[in-house]
Amino acid sequence: MTLNGLLAGLVGITAPCAVVSPGAAVAIGLIAGVLVVLAVEFIDKVLKVDDPVGAVSVHCVCGIFGTVAVGIWGNAPDDGVLGLLHGGGAAQLGKQLIGVVSVGAWAAVTSLILFFIIKAIFGLRVSPKEELVGLDLSEHKSEAYAGFQIFSNT
Repeated sequence: MTLNGLLAGLVGITAPCAVVSPGAAVAIGLIAGVLVVLAVEFIDKVLKVDDPVGAVSVHCVCGIFGTVAVGIWGNAPDDGVLGLLHGGGAAQLGKQLIGVVSVGAWAAVTSLILFFIIKAIFGLRVSPKEELVGLDLSEHKSEAYAGFQIFSNT
């Protein structure tokens, strides 16, 4: 979780890095570090989605936060970017939200189409036996954590 906090800070500041002050960058990184912990808990416990490394929380949730942060902390008047905290009003924030929604919709629709095609051609799941044994053995012919399994692989 500590590493995810660090990664979340980096992901959160990626979008706004060119248009915020160093102080705002620190604030955005710290908020993203807290946000990732909350997102991991929410995705695991409320949505009950298995994300063992917190990738969705780090990249999706904190990426969205970073993109929206441009509309809050943006301060690059020469580039036409002024966030809420720098007198830009809701205009830049609105642009960022439209961007998040449109990219999210495009990614969702594209993924749905691709997963449908993959499912029709190859299938999306491994066999129940492979699920039980684990993909380390079935795909890579090696145990990730030798001797750590609580059942027989045969």
